[in-house]
Amino acid sequence: MIETALLILLAFALAQGIKMFLVQPFVIPTGSMEPTIAIGNRVLAEKVSFRFFAQPAYGDIVVFDDPNSQHPQLIKRVIAVAGQTVDVKDGAVWVDGKRLVETYIYGKPNELGTVRMPVKIPEGQVWLMGDNRTNSGDSRFFGPVLISQIKGRAVWTYWPPSQFGALE
Repeated sequence: MIETALLILLAFALAQGIKMFLVQPFVIPTGSMEPTIAIGNRVLAEKVSFRFFAQPAYGDIVVFDDPNSQHPQLIKRVIAVAGQTVDVKDGAVWVDGKRLVETYIYGKPNELGTVRMPVKIPEGQVWLMGDNRTNSGDSRFFGPVLISQIKGRAVWTYWPPSQFGALE
């Protein structure tokens, strides 16, 4: 009986440690990343690389605390990092004066938000945008996001089974 209780306690502690430091599951709350990731999909976000080895980079899909507190977390794509200047004009996103080629937005137009453009990204922050630009509350509305608010880099969809696989 004591052995079983200790094994259950050990399993619980191990699961919590993995969730806290290595990888964590998240449920997608909005359609801002469609069709890349749909509402209700479940993804795994790895926490090791940003904590120990790297900073978020262009193209990374990240899970972060919702700045407006409407959802526990949101998921978006990194568009610009500290020191870069981002702008939305002529229906396109421009970073440091160069138009981005964004195959992941599937022809969705880029629209202005409430944040005044262009924006130079401050140190320790990133500019995040959803792939579904016409249905994404992102940095165009709440501005750059602190890297410390990022929970992890989304790397894998595990639910539904039809979309099981690595994220790009």
